[in-house]
Amino acid sequence: MATRGNSNQIIVGAAQIFVSKQGPLEYSTTADVYAFSSGSVSGFPSITASGAYADKLEAVSANWRNVGYTSNGLEVQFQPDFGEVQVDQLLDVAKLYKQGMQVSMVTAFAEATLENLLVSIAAATADYDASTATINSAGRLTAGEIEFDITAGELGDVPVERALIAVGPGSGDPAATGSAKVERVYVANRVLSIENVTVSAKRDEPSMYEVTFRLLPASNGNYGKIVDRVVGN
Repeated sequence: MATRGNSNQIIVGAAQIFVSKQGPLEYSTTADVYAFSSGSVSGFPSITASGAYADKLEAVSANWRNVGYTSNGLEVQFQPDFGEVQVDQLLDVAKLYKQGMQVSMVTAFAEATLENLLVSIAAATADYDASTATINSAGRLTAGEIEFDITAGELGDVPVERALIAVGPGSGDPAATGSAKVERVYVANRVLSIENVTVSAKRDEPSMYEVTFRLLPASNGNYGKIVDRVVGN
């Protein structure tokens, strides 16, 4: 009897999402800015070494920040745009050609912090001030204040670009642990938010930031990477 499929290739589970504090990661002397070799990009930990990649990002907290809880997971959307060539002798098109491409990442930040709002609306870091705030180990504001300036900007302003990395379960044995575990790493080189983001205070619903990140290609045309890796490698 022929094999019908492999249930180990079914991926279920949430991802941890990290955003860069240093802007987009498109600047490198290598042909592929995501060579995943040590030192290929400043502040970008090597993916070739062993260990969970989320732990590596937490270890370089000066460059990366975990956005915390999310809702409804993470979606990567590919939207190609094709032009058509019609000829008299056919009722349908004779040829399609690619004339455009859009890639997006969609998620919802369940932790409605002002720092997450800054990322959600692609605002500048200067609009956020937590210099007088005291936050305890539980992540609660206990003294001082956090300010987020809502600004219109100036004519010609462009939204702030950041890099985004998500780490979730990969294709492989879902029961595997330790060095046999497989994880999937989603790397977005340049992301920005250009759609509406709602800040709410409702009696029967939590406040969340539903955000659609638009990905832009780097100078070499690369949006990023999706990598399945064994944690023990």
